[in-house]
Amino acid sequence: MSGPGPTMRGMTIDYSSGGPLTDLSSVGRGALADLPDDPVDICRLVHRLVIQPHDAGRIELPPGRFDENQIRPAARLVRTLLALDPSPLTVPRPPERRVVGTCRHFAVLACALLRHRGIAARARCGFATYFQPGLGLDHWVIEFSVDGAPWVRADPEAMGLTVLPTPEALAPGQFLTGGEAWIEFRAGRIDASRFGVWGTENFGPAEIRGNAIRDLAALNRAETLPWDEWGRMDASYQGHTGADYDALLDTVAATCAADDPAAVAALYRTEDLEVPPTLLT
Repeated sequence: MSGPGPTMRGMTIDYSSGGPLTDLSSVGRGALADLPDDPVDICRLVHRLVIQPHDAGRIELPPGRFDENQIRPAARLVRTLLALDPSPLTVPRPPERRVVGTCRHFAVLACALLRHRGIAARARCGFATYFQPGLGLDHWVIEFSVDGAPWVRADPEAMGLTVLPTPEALAPGQFLTGGEAWIEFRAGRIDASRFGVWGTENFGPAEIRGNAIRDLAALNRAETLPWDEWGRMDASYQGHTGADYDALLDTVAATCAADDPAAVAALYRTEDLEVPPTLLT
């Protein structure tokens, strides 16, 4: 979680400007007027802009509204919000006028808003250990860095919940990226059968592999949907990969942990790991 933020500017990855899915240049300036300067305050806005599908199910929404959780680009999330309520994003929305999305949408919208303000930010895909005792549950958070300070890991969704005392600064172990979970699994320090997607049977090493690859993509500013698959991910979920794929995951995990942007970018540009263009729209 340590490492430079804006000092990456001009290198292989610029986390302080929008990427394919976080660019907000097509959004009207009025919608983004008066965004706070403080990154935590920006993250707090998102809790009143996005609503989880299970929470949306408690209120009467038109059935088509639930398809909003399939939206990838942050600019389209913002346009959806503005269609529901044309107020600037600094104005809290009641639940029925929030965009329906997953933890990924909370993280990606926060990331996009931070980058729009020129603050280095990146989404991270992995597992939260604070929702259910003893479980690592599929989740997305963000990291931000101000003026080259070490990365701060935060959970924009949890900023409106009571599950954590300080969601604006997650403590070590509260969230593991996919790569961090893979390293712990390979070292025998975690039980992979306890890591997966809440409410499903999808637990185990394949879930950790998938999130490690999605996290590598997110570090390359390609923040896919939580269920997007490419390369050999489907084969992994079906149990059809072997030692060579696990060795590749070892490399992915170690490279992400080292947090060298040049190495992260170089590793990503391989057939098994790079997100197809069709998933970046």
